[in-house]
Amino acid sequence: MIGSVVLDPLLPLPVIAGLAVLVALVLALAVWRRLAGWWLRALAALVILIALAGPSLRQEDRSPVPNIALVVVDDSASNRLGDRSEQRERAVQGLDAALARLGATAPLDVRTIHVTDTGAGTQLLSALSSAMAELPADRVAGAILVTDGQIHDQGALSAFPAPVHVLLTGHAADWDRRLVVETAPAFAIVGEPVSLSLRVEDLGAAPGSGGTAPISVVLDGAEPQRFDVPVNQSVTLPVTLQRGGMNVLQIATPQVAGELTDRNNAQIVSINGVRDRLRVLLVSGEPYPGERTWRNLLKSDSAVDLVHFTILRPPDKQDFVSVFELSLIAFPTQELFMEKVDQFDLIIFDRYKRRGILPSSYFENIARYVRAGGALLIASGDDFAGADSLYRSPLRDLLPVEPTGRVIEEGFKPRVSAIGERHPVTAGLEEHAPHPTAPDGTPGWGRWFRSVEVSAPQGQVVMQGPEDAPLLVLSREGKGRVAVLTSDEAWLWSRGFEGGGPQLELLRRLAHWLMQEPELEEEVLLGTGENGMVAVTRRTLSDTIPPVIATSPSGTRSTVAMTETAPGRWEGRIDQAENGAWKLENGDQTAVAVVGPPAPAEFRDPVSTGALLKPLVEATRGGIKRLEDGLPDIRMVRAGRVAEGRGWIGVADREAYQLRDIRQVELAPAWLMLLLSLLLLVAAWRIEGR
Repeated sequence: MIGSVVLDPLLPLPVIAGLAVLVALVLALAVWRRLAGWWLRALAALVILIALAGPSLRQEDRSPVPNIALVVVDDSASNRLGDRSEQRERAVQGLDAALARLGATAPLDVRTIHVTDTGAGTQLLSALSSAMAELPADRVAGAILVTDGQIHDQGALSAFPAPVHVLLTGHAADWDRRLVVETAPAFAIVGEPVSLSLRVEDLGAAPGSGGTAPISVVLDGAEPQRFDVPVNQSVTLPVTLQRGGMNVLQIATPQVAGELTDRNNAQIVSINGVRDRLRVLLVSGEPYPGERTWRNLLKSDSAVDLVHFTILRPPDKQDFVSVFELSLIAFPTQELFMEKVDQFDLIIFDRYKRRGILPSSYFENIARYVRAGGALLIASGDDFAGADSLYRSPLRDLLPVEPTGRVIEEGFKPRVSAIGERHPVTAGLEEHAPHPTAPDGTPGWGRWFRSVEVSAPQGQVVMQGPEDAPLLVLSREGKGRVAVLTSDEAWLWSRGFEGGGPQLELLRRLAHWLMQEPELEEEVLLGTGENGMVAVTRRTLSDTIPPVIATSPSGTRSTVAMTETAPGRWEGRIDQAENGAWKLENGDQTAVAVVGPPAPAEFRDPVSTGALLKPLVEATRGGIKRLEDGLPDIRMVRAGRVAEGRGWIGVADREAYQLRDIRQVELAPAWLMLLLSLLLLVAAWRIEGR
């Protein structure tokens, strides 16, 4: 039972204070003039002032309630390195026992909160703030954080009503090496070097200083390039992309004995390769309607630099017109076909036949160019079947077909073959037709009327013509690619004959496949990390695929269930994927998918430290202790006092209570105080009357 005097004034307190000052002045005058009975009048005035203040005796029936101590346990990945898990478990058990003993002398309610890491790292203070929001602040005696100090929400809690203590796991001698990519371009031009800035850092109590560290750089699964770079210094490495599309760059430095983890020793950088300008050489054998189709297609793309070599006047045309009257300048055939042929991304022979204009040495140089990684497209007409065919040139060994000498001249609709349904060049081509496919499977596009019969196709027949003869054949030669279109009437589609057809989409895909654009690879394994999962795509020409093996960032191997969603296209996914770089394998195909950051936030800096929590600890007069020095004693201290010392930490006794009953008794009833003041005034009058 707690008693106290409270006031319930009849007038505002400033008014009562003013009256008290006035009474004091009058009494001072009475004393100065030595008036009789002044002290009785002073008592009467005092009684009236007390009556106006309305004093009451307040009695509260209080029931003490336990203090609340919060124990926040960091269960994140970084707090499981080395022997930190054992340190953490021993600390939690010791805290439970110590707080239980402390609760035997003063009521204490212990709340334990476990915090795991998320994609945003360890949200330790956010968890403490959320727990605090559900508790009465006047009962919280303190918070004890068992952590390595590596938190990622430092600004989530700036104040706390009680002492906050940090018990650090790990060791003061811990150190770690990490790889940091400081700057990396999002885009780069294929074939041109770009700069990549990175840094190898030693964190914590690293043995020695300086020196060099080996790093390896792997671009799209190729052979690694190795460098020795100085430690704790920024370095710039040149990187040259060899193909367009997304290029994955894996950079790693090997683990060093004694460091905490190798999870931050590797980084993955995705760079989108773009071609500055696509250089195409179009060689037309003679003027015809299809020549304009090829030219319009290539010139419609502003990223294409087109060099068009056209034979307008073949040597067998004898009209006795001087050469000097037909041409302003000599065409630089020597420069194009011998000196600068390697600068072209694609060479197209459109309805060309040998007429002695281009010597055999030019074709031999083109064959060398293709085997070294170039691209060659032959769009043939009936000239391909004759004695002057390109098949009878040094290009013969490159071509995937052999003409029989027969030209089929009848109306037919080009059809996608069975393997073409799986090949990215022709898969889904019917969707671009101007009319829907007929019930018998005939595509909804117009007819062509001429095709060269070929035999012994060595490549992939993705489209067929009359009598199921090969119409479009694709093949690989060395590092390059070759395509043969056995008809020269694709221009009929561009003219809208019988509704036209998807010539623009077909020729665009064909050109990009020849130039080895990655989105049109027929055998490819792709992995994409998004929203905490990995999407796996396998594109193949085979009917079946082997199991896809996924290796998680922590080294766990698992099998991904794949489902065929379209001919030659298989898809699967990994749900709740671990953050980091996943390695995917399917036969001879490999891919890398990154979920979240390549090195999770937990491992950016795994060295235990109290620096991040120090501002909050100092503001609440708490302490930071290392568990390797032993578990500190726990004491109960008065609220507002220093709560830590050598070998001990304290929780505050908030002296919280629950109010059960209130009793209030009036100390100065108005009638009694009025009567007393009248009696004092009458007594003063009697004394003055004498």
